[in-house]
Amino acid sequence: MMRRLFPHPAESLLLLVVWLLLVDSFALGQWLLGGFLGWVIPFCFKPLLIERPKRWHPLKLMRFLLMVVGDVLLANFQVARLTLGRVEALRPAFVEVPIELDNELAISVLVSVVSLTPGSLAADLSADRRTLLVHGLDVPDKAAMVAEIKSRYEAPLKEIFPCSPT
Repeated sequence: MMRRLFPHPAESLLLLVVWLLLVDSFALGQWLLGGFLGWVIPFCFKPLLIERPKRWHPLKLMRFLLMVVGDVLLANFQVARLTLGRVEALRPAFVEVPIELDNELAISVLVSVVSLTPGSLAADLSADRRTLLVHGLDVPDKAAMVAEIKSRYEAPLKEIFPCSPT
């Protein structure tokens, strides 16, 4: 019963806190309005939200996110070096990366990470969610790019969000 009334309690609480911080007031009316917004927004958008998997490993996720931050910082320098050099020497390419993730949240994280890393962009995800089309700014070897995405990002995501037994 409570789960149907409050489909995402953590998000509701977060929305209440953000509301109170935005209006910079702790008056009763703001608590009521923030509470109402914290309830109605997740309730109305429940069909659009991705459910968090029942099994996941938050510590592995934190380690993964730290690695991604490092990759983003390093990629910024690599892209700067590439774009400040001879642009004619760049080898842009679209690469199809087969993915084995079966969790919607893990797939969303993979697409986001690939797009956030400078020099690469997730351009499309196939309808069956098994192939990710990635554009790379400089791709000397397509197979190496596929292997790097699978080993560096997909493999840790498989560990963080293990498939649920059916």
